[in-house]
Amino acid sequence: MSRSAFRLAAASCLAALTAFAAPAGAQGPEWPTQPVTILMGFTAGSGVDMVGRTLQDSLQKSLKTTILYDYRPGAGGNVASEVVAHAKPDGYTLLLGTAATHGINPALYKSLPFDAEAGFTPIAPLVDVSNVLTVNPAVIDVKSVREFIEKVKANPGKYNFASTGNGTGTHLAFAEFNARAGLDMVHVPYKGGPDALQAVLKGEVCCIFNQVQSVLPQYRAGKVRLLGVTTKNRVAVIPDVPTIAESGLPGFNSTIWFGFFGPKGLDPQIARKVNDAVRVALENPAIRQKLIDAGNSPRIESVEQFRATVKADRQKWANVVKTVGASID
Repeated sequence: MSRSAFRLAAASCLAALTAFAAPAGAQGPEWPTQPVTILMGFTAGSGVDMVGRTLQDSLQKSLKTTILYDYRPGAGGNVASEVVAHAKPDGYTLLLGTAATHGINPALYKSLPFDAEAGFTPIAPLVDVSNVLTVNPAVIDVKSVREFIEKVKANPGKYNFASTGNGTGTHLAFAEFNARAGLDMVHVPYKGGPDALQAVLKGEVCCIFNQVQSVLPQYRAGKVRLLGVTTKNRVAVIPDVPTIAESGLPGFNSTIWFGFFGPKGLDPQIARKVNDAVRVALENPAIRQKLIDAGNSPRIESVEQFRATVKADRQKWANVVKTVGASID
């Protein structure tokens, strides 16, 4: 074989190999080949946990692997976030984050052991969550947001409000509400949603901004009264409860979202696989209805759209933190 003929044959073989390899590359990495662990910065039984559990079976079917939840509560979700920020970006350690972990905490904490923006790969949102002004009528007997504001204003410093932790979304939403309404209330933080709600039920505090899904059983049992939701629209599962915006504080809107994140450097194709699996789950009529019935609003976005959502929310909460003057450490 002549030298030119050899070169022509080699080039043909290389072209054939490239063409053969292209489809495999387009299919993305062979992931997952082992269980995926999703860290959760909040306690079992919390609203975050309820949403994660609702999606678990569908995610396992779509990704053809086991999904394990690892609870690492503490510091407003920062404990779990730190683990994932420093994890190997192989797709086997992810985070179920929230507007608190990636929107509020960067503005609230003077220093974090990770970069909330550059240290993560946003993957997919799950739901938007409305908080609702929940009161124990035995402690403060009011039936509307307007009555609540009037009574608290008439008794400065008398009433305490609970939160799911210092600097959490429930804390800052109430702080913003107090600032907008001109209220003087005492903040009492608890270790999580279940503890905070129990404090309201026991009468230790008068009220809380709690996730709708977390308070529905007590509301239906007549143990608490719901005065107003924090979102700009009413919540389908409690249509008779007005928004706070239509109840005396025009423009008030405090929405919390939950979503999946990976460490920085996560393969974009892995992120898209998880995003696709989330979309399948949220488009399932039974799952979607279960989330809605619990007071959530399913949210479907691409990886790129979710990245923009997280960035915009970080700026929004930075403004809220500045307005209410909140800080930690």
